[in-house]
Amino acid sequence: MLPLALIVQAGGYAVAGSDRSLDQGRMAGKFDFLRSRGIPLFPQDGSGVDRPGMVLVTSAAVEETVPDVRAARRQGIPMVTRAALLAELFNGAARSIGVAGTSGKSTTTGMIGWLLHSLGRDPTVMNGAVMKNFVTTETPFASALVGSGELFVAEVDESDGSIAHYNPSVAVLNNIALDHKSLEDLRRLFGEFVGRSSVAVLNLDNEETARLAGGHAMTYSLEGRRATLTAGGLTPAPDGIAFEVMEGRQRLPVRLRVPGRHNVANALAALCVARALDVPLSEAIPALEGFSGIRRRLEWVGTAGGVTVIDDFAHNPDKIAATLATLHAFPGRLLILFQPHGFGPLRLMKDAFIEGFVGEMRGEDVLVMPDPVYFGGTVDRAVTSADIVAGVTAGGRTAFAVPERSTCGDKLLDLARPGDRIVVMGARDDTLSQFAGDLLTRLASRREG
Repeated sequence: MLPLALIVQAGGYAVAGSDRSLDQGRMAGKFDFLRSRGIPLFPQDGSGVDRPGMVLVTSAAVEETVPDVRAARRQGIPMVTRAALLAELFNGAARSIGVAGTSGKSTTTGMIGWLLHSLGRDPTVMNGAVMKNFVTTETPFASALVGSGELFVAEVDESDGSIAHYNPSVAVLNNIALDHKSLEDLRRLFGEFVGRSSVAVLNLDNEETARLAGGHAMTYSLEGRRATLTAGGLTPAPDGIAFEVMEGRQRLPVRLRVPGRHNVANALAALCVARALDVPLSEAIPALEGFSGIRRRLEWVGTAGGVTVIDDFAHNPDKIAATLATLHAFPGRLLILFQPHGFGPLRLMKDAFIEGFVGEMRGEDVLVMPDPVYFGGTVDRAVTSADIVAGVTAGGRTAFAVPERSTCGDKLLDLARPGDRIVVMGARDDTLSQFAGDLLTRLASRREG
């Protein structure tokens, strides 16, 4: 909602808002930032929904029982979903680039946005995460970039089905894997999204995505498949990765400032978009090499007492696998804190979570899981973190279910020894970053003591 609010405000509209996190005293920094941008905030008690001419914009997390919604219903104030409003802005752009897929959306969106911005194309960018390149003292939560050019780049979400609203000029599809919906639903939603585009950018290394390749597709591959762009000679480093990109007979070197094989795939997607916009690789690559990453994507928090703390957004099996594979390219035991992003996803992906951790953890790695994040509303708690831990333990890995996250922190610090890396993973909870920072502070205090 934050980046959408900034984009709408830049269009000349008055914007105000409410959030249950504000009422619960969480995420003060984000709300202070919004106020500093002239966006007034109200308690979520209906008091801000009080005059004609307003439109109430709601996220997928806002239920009919929320007082703001009830107030709008009583007064006949029009309501629109966040996704529908974003789609209206997106579809109204002269050229729109929609980035979809189970994993890698935010990073690929950030790469495309930075590349186009660096080349003077002045895009508007709507991202689901903070883009480090655009962070300043005045804009610490830079998940949106407001441009005046003809290009609109947006991360497009399939979890609530809202992807069906978007009609992209260029449709980017990184991958299709089980996440919020059944595979059958995902195939339909992503297939229709690609079908509505003028140009599709598709990952041939993902079997589900490759099935959608047709006459209007630009493709990419890291695994030797015949594609528009391919990559080879991958050379990983802790702070990035180098590779060669091939387009026909042309071979050009690339050095990313973000690590991991998965980021090579994201980079190829961004370079395909550049080519779709008639930007030559010789211009696109230097711009892409300046991309500094997305907040909470394998973000190095710090090292104290020989123990490194890393903050990461990984929350589904594919993202977790990519994170662990990237970290296992270098020595050091992993102490993994994984906080599930809800009871629903935990129930849907139980077997995939277990299989993923058993397959991706190494012998000495340790998994510690608190209860899923929960901020209110109705929920089915049939599957818990303890069920995942039981399956991982049965698979021969070391795992602990510790309901309270603060107690998980104590457990991690008790286990930590020089050379270890503590990885804090999870989504939908900004306090995870604070938790990671607190762990580093406690590690430093332990060393001083």
